[in-house]
Amino acid sequence: MTVPDPLTTLLPDPPTSDVDRLLARLGRTAEARELADVGHRTVDSPVGTLLLAATARGLVTVAYAVQDHEAVLARLATRISPRVLPAGHRLDAAARELEEYFAGRRRSFDLAVDLQLARGFRHTVLGHLRGIGYGRTTSYAGLAAASGSPAAVRAVGTACATNPLPIVIPCHRVVRSDGSMGRYVGGANAKATLLALETHEENP
Repeated sequence: MTVPDPLTTLLPDPPTSDVDRLLARLGRTAEARELADVGHRTVDSPVGTLLLAATARGLVTVAYAVQDHEAVLARLATRISPRVLPAGHRLDAAARELEEYFAGRRRSFDLAVDLQLARGFRHTVLGHLRGIGYGRTTSYAGLAAASGSPAAVRAVGTACATNPLPIVIPCHRVVRSDGSMGRYVGGANAKATLLALETHEENP
């Protein structure tokens, strides 16, 4: 499979209207005054436009366009805080590391993350996902066993499907026992692109 070339940069598009410029200024002001509990921005990538959101503790969400960014922001407002505003510089590091990942210059992320959206067994699964190395895969059954519940294959699938930080926490590296890809929160094409990117980098 051909890996698409990374897009030029993972920087937000410049404001294109008075409303966009006002929102951008509001976000900068809110960040400077520590008024935003959740800051957000979008970045372009080879797997489409990604929504990034962060709290003061770290990156809390990476969402694909197919997840409906407005709906994701609404859920963040309900589950974390209604003070959800465009970010100033809070997400610069996340955007930069994602750019490096898609360009093949980064194999792991050094970002602080906030996992408050995942609890219980799902939180446990996320911890094990972070241990799957770049260019490697495991099965849902293997991940269930590693998480201490070998029979909980479906629960592992649900944890992957509800992973609030795809790409950064690599649920795309989990496949079915027969080697087929299985479902993915960003869609089959996004999962295939990520796996192909990593396989290509591992085997130039």
